[in-house]
Parts: sequence; C-alpha cells; structure tokens
Amino acid sequence: MTSTRKEPSGVTGTPGGRPSPARARSRGRGAPYLFLLPATVLFALFFALPIGYALWLSLHKVEVKGLGLGAGARQEVWAGLANYADALTDSELLAGALRVVGYGAIVVPVMLGLALVFALMLDSEKVRLTRFTRLAIFLPYAVPGVVAALLWGFLYLPDVSPFYFVLDKLGLPQPDLLDGGPLYLALSNIAVWGGTGFNMIVIYTSLRAIPHEVYEAARLDGATPLQIALRIKIPMVAPSLVLTFFFSIIATLQVFSEPTTLKPLTNSVSTTWSPLMKVYQDAFGKGDIHSAAAGAVLIAVATLVLSFGFLRVANSRSQQEEAR
Repeated sequence: MTSTRKEPSGVTGTPGGRPSPARARSRGRGAPYLFLLPATVLFALFFALPIGYALWLSLHKVEVKGLGLGAGARQEVWAGLANYADALTDSELLAGALRVVGYGAIVVPVMLGLALVFALMLDSEKVRLTRFTRLAIFLPYAVPGVVAALLWGFLYLPDVSPFYFVLDKLGLPQPDLLDGGPLYLALSNIAVWGGTGFNMIVIYTSLRAIPHEVYEAARLDGATPLQIALRIKIPMVAPSLVLTFFFSIIATLQVFSEPTTLKPLTNSVSTTWSPLMKVYQDAFGKGDIHSAAAGAVLIAVATLVLSFGFLRVANSRSQQEEAR
C-alpha cells in the first residue's frame, strides 16, 4: 500500500517548501516598486497635488453678485487665462521682477566668485587649520534666513549698529544702507553671507576628487600654483560651477525672506518688492488667491525656462569642448 505525500497548502515550487526560482524572481521584480512607493506617495501629496491645485486656482476667479452678501453671492467661475493676462500686465509684478534682476546681478557673481576663491584656498597644500576654516565658512549657511536677515538688519540701523558708532567716532561718513541704491547692497550682502559656504563646499568637494597625479604632472612640466589653479582646477570643476550657478539662479528668483524681514526696518522695501512678495500680498493681503496662483505659476515657469536654457547652453559648450 503506497501513501501519497501532500504539499502544505500555499507552498509551491521546490521540495522542502521553498518557492520556485520563477516565483522568487517575480517577487524580486516587485521589490524596487515597494521601496519607491513611500517616496512616490509623498511626491504626489506634497508636490504634484499642490502644483495641480495652484494651476486649477489660476484658471478660476470669484464672481461677486450684488453686494456680495448672503449665500451664493460669491461664486467661483472659470476664468481661463484672464488671471495670467492680468499678472503679465501688472506693473508691480514687473517692477519686482526688474528689482530681482538687479539683485541677482550682484548676488550670483559675488557669491560664486567668493565660493571659488575659498575652495581654491582650502585646496592649497600650504593652508593650515583647514577643517576649522571650512567649518567657519560653511557655518553661516546653517543660520536660518530670517535670523540672518534680522541680525544684519539691526547691524544696518544707525541707532543700534556698532559699525555706525565706530564710524561716528572716527568722523567718517555714515551711509544709510536701507535706503535707495545701497539697499540692493544690503540685501545682497545677506544672501552672499549665507550662501557662499554651501557653494564653497560643493566646489571644494569636486577639487578633492581630482587625482593628485594630475597636479604632479603639471608640476613636472613647470606649472606654478597659480597656473595649476587657472588651467587645471577651475576647468575640471566646471560642472560644479554650473550646478552652483543653477541653484543660485533659482534662489535669486525666489528671494522672499530677506526683503520681508527688513521691511519693518525701512520704508524703502514695499510689500511687493519681489515677485514672491507680490504673490504673498495678493494671497494673504488682498485675499485673491486666484491671482496669486497665476503669479506663482508664472514665476515657476520663468524659473524653469531660465534654468533649462542655461543648462542647454552649458551642455552645448561642454560638447563643443569635448569635440575639440
């Protein structure tokens, strides 16, 4: 009499209850998607969904009937591209964009220039206390933007600033940094002070990745440290310079905390000094979230176009250099 052995229910494949290779491979294919699922959900909830809602708001407007009182007096209706047309012809938004262009013309070259100089200095073999110096340069980046703006704002005020006290004792002129043209320098100084350290770390990391054999070959050919910096180091960290320039452009177009924090300290900073401040004023000052959404979308599109255009130009130049 022969007995038949039954496999436990739910177990298929090889003897001993192990899953078959085909089943194991099918499970392995789904593992990456399980790891990506949390990031995908977070991306959809906190990035894609808000963008979609902003686009939806920008295509609608509130229609008021009569005095706007009672139920149904305010109704959200389709507006099409009317909000975008109003934003593109808004003189305050355009004036804020021009101010940001002037602000960026100061911040971006000065900040990246200092970051490059500091990175080259730290990469030199003759520099001492490299770790302390690197931390000291990077530390301002760890200070929140609002705190940094408040700190510098009080240093700009003649009544409480120690700098004005020293200038007064020395009989030197005391410029008002919170009025007129010097205001751009005051705001740019805050951004440069806070952002140079981050860009320096990015460039310095790329410099440390360059093989030392390249430097040794250059020294054997008689190259001086200055020539090595100009002809070897800077060209080899060009991708990092492109990356830092890309980030700096985005941060410049989205300037908000510095002028908003300095606004209570001076009358030269209006509530619509930058495009983002104009969007904030429309949304929370005037209560017109539909116009604010249209302005925010235009700022995002302008940032995307400028960034994409710059990357295309940088990639084309790098391809031309490689072809040579």
